[in-house]
Amino acid sequence: MRPLQRAGVGILLCPLLVFAYTPAFAQARDGQHDFDFEIGTWTTHVARLVHPLTGSKTWAQYDGTTVVSKVWNGRANLVELEVGGSSGPLELASLRLYNPDSHQWSLNVASSRSGLMSVPTAGEFNNGRGEFFDQETIDGRAILVRFVISDITADSCHFEQAFSADGGRTWEVNWIATDTRVKEGSSPSAAAAQQLPAEPAQHDFDFAFGVWKTHIKRLLKPLTGSTDWAEYDGTHTIRKVWNGRANLGELEADGPAGHIEAMSPRLYNPQSHQWSVSYGNPRDGSLSQPVSGGFKDGRGEFFGQDTVNGRAVLVREIYSPLGPGSRRLEIAYSADGGKNWQTHWIMTDTRMSD
Repeated sequence: MRPLQRAGVGILLCPLLVFAYTPAFAQARDGQHDFDFEIGTWTTHVARLVHPLTGSKTWAQYDGTTVVSKVWNGRANLVELEVGGSSGPLELASLRLYNPDSHQWSLNVASSRSGLMSVPTAGEFNNGRGEFFDQETIDGRAILVRFVISDITADSCHFEQAFSADGGRTWEVNWIATDTRVKEGSSPSAAAAQQLPAEPAQHDFDFAFGVWKTHIKRLLKPLTGSTDWAEYDGTHTIRKVWNGRANLGELEADGPAGHIEAMSPRLYNPQSHQWSVSYGNPRDGSLSQPVSGGFKDGRGEFFGQDTVNGRAVLVREIYSPLGPGSRRLEIAYSADGGKNWQTHWIMTDTRMSD
């Protein structure tokens, strides 16, 4: 999986600049199952250059496990890496989304130390080798980032991340990971048993884990004066990540207006003591800008910004309990700076199983 830059000691994010050129005569291949080889549990050895692009040769070593699971039947996947070493524990999650139009993957990575999702690295596989690129900033300097997946077999694979400060002429490798598949019936390494400090707010979403029956009411054309609503019924499955300090929701529902499919990574930030919530779009493999907030007395409020019909609007999400086995999520827009809110999404979940 792609690590965060300076994993465990800080994250620096910047806008993504990836340029891909496909000649008009070239037929783009369908790569939506390129990561199927990795589904399962792996033992992982990581070597991390502690201070990249400084001339330092100090490396930290880690051992632990990586678990990769399918989302959207393989058109996305979730990677959970937990390793430990002399430098302490390291927990990363990578949500990989496939864009069926560009035929590329985006790799969105978060660390449990920050609870922030990185700007995606984008790319594709050719001849069994995956290459992904982006641009980021380290110590105020713009650099290029390259992430390569290679040496893929049924039971092993290799990952390398490198930085370039000279436009790609030279590259310095700063992350090397080797994964070996855990055979069925075998036990993975317990080397990552070290735990990061816990705090109560990181378990605010514990109520949500499991499978829920969901009913959705959606305003079809918000902020237009329309009062046309569509209704859907389906399921909402929420899986635990990082022992509850993050989670991933997967929603599928159907109604007269069609099919809804979405995912929602939720990450706890131990620095701000807030949660961020984003949404994955299966049409283009993108993640929305997050809304951020927290819970008080069982009620969660989250705020952010979005664009509707070309206009910037505020977004408000409210989670509220309806009883021991039922919850409601209401999402509203404001086009006047929060003076007035129009609810456009009402989702009621009723627990089916843990």
